[in-house]
Amino acid sequence: MKPTRRDFLRHLGVSSAALPFLAGLPGLAAEGRKKQRLIFLFSPNGTIPWEFWPEGEGLNFKRILKPLEPFKDHVLTLKGVNNKVDGDGDRHMRGMSCLLTGTELLPGNIQGGSDTPAGWASGISIDQEIKNFLQSREETRTRFGSLEFGVAVPNRADPWTRMCYAGPNQPIAPVDDPQQMLGRLYGGMKDRESLASIVDGVREDLVSVSKKLGAEDRARLEEHLALVREMETELSQANEQTELAHPVPDIDPDIELVNDNTPRISRMQIDLLVNAMANDMTRVATLQYMRSVGMARMSWLGVKDGHHTLSHEPDGNAEAVEQLVKINEWFAGELAYLVKKLAGTPEPGGDGSMLDNTLVVWLNELGKGNSHTLDDIPFVLVGGKAHGIKASRALSFDKAAHNRLWLSVANSMGHGIGTFGTAKFCEGGPLDLG
Repeated sequence: MKPTRRDFLRHLGVSSAALPFLAGLPGLAAEGRKKQRLIFLFSPNGTIPWEFWPEGEGLNFKRILKPLEPFKDHVLTLKGVNNKVDGDGDRHMRGMSCLLTGTELLPGNIQGGSDTPAGWASGISIDQEIKNFLQSREETRTRFGSLEFGVAVPNRADPWTRMCYAGPNQPIAPVDDPQQMLGRLYGGMKDRESLASIVDGVREDLVSVSKKLGAEDRARLEEHLALVREMETELSQANEQTELAHPVPDIDPDIELVNDNTPRISRMQIDLLVNAMANDMTRVATLQYMRSVGMARMSWLGVKDGHHTLSHEPDGNAEAVEQLVKINEWFAGELAYLVKKLAGTPEPGGDGSMLDNTLVVWLNELGKGNSHTLDDIPFVLVGGKAHGIKASRALSFDKAAHNRLWLSVANSMGHGIGTFGTAKFCEGGPLDLG
């Protein structure tokens, strides 16, 4: 039987308590493995098209995409890609729960808007489809398979809050508490004392094992320890200043309290996501900001009104448009922070940066909020060099179903499926992104 990474670590003398912490280090992975990673980043309520779409075929960025200017050579925008899934449920519900599944909602009793009620999605989401494919192969299997991160996702479960599905009627909740995610990544620590003890234990193991590892692996282990210590300090300070949870107020269930600590939580989640991928704990992740029909009030931007309410204002309301541009520009800035972290993290062996081997897809449940359109979803792809994605372009398609985009993404990662979601929306095959 072929020895596992865990066997290898035991052979080096690392204790079992430290194994969850050390599992997945890229330096300990099989040599020659080609890492391809995938991240979906979601923001809600549509965009402002005339401040979003680049003009012509070049990337002449408008205001919303300006934060991505430093990474223009890695950016690909896709216009004319539509969510054609119809059936029960309102457009926010279908926009959210059919976004990654590409198939209809099941019959149900969840009422939204003036449309017919519906239930959960009737199929697996593309992130989980690709995760299952990677986990089925020993050379691409990772400890977690996929990780679902959230930022300010309300404490409720319905088709407006879930985009990831393990299968029909099987929604997956994102984790929007960095401390909970940190505990999941580093062995299930439940408090600061246990976190400190794990770190101290691993430090002892590091001393004993460091002489048996190369300089690169020792550096990776030290990075692990530094990140955990940094996160422990950040979470301690954050808990002292404000709550990390984002509950829906009892007095008004349509308004979500998104406190001023949200930008900090966003950066902590991104740091954890990149760290988990850098150490090969997962190769598939989602990062969900808020929810469809989200009424978050982003006071740190000087925006006092709920996001969804603003998105319904007419185009002639200049003040509302300005606030919506600020909101979407902030989301683009968080994407830029994620991309910068990936670009600044070298692959083992000097084989470029993590960004070269990672495809990031920024998406939304609507094309435009006040029209509730599912056409022209603002898809932005960043990175994907190892996936065969040709960036530094603005592509336009003629009403292409977004199922075809998911075929392209799956095929780019070696998963040669011919259909995904509802088969009729796959006609024409994968979109040409190369």
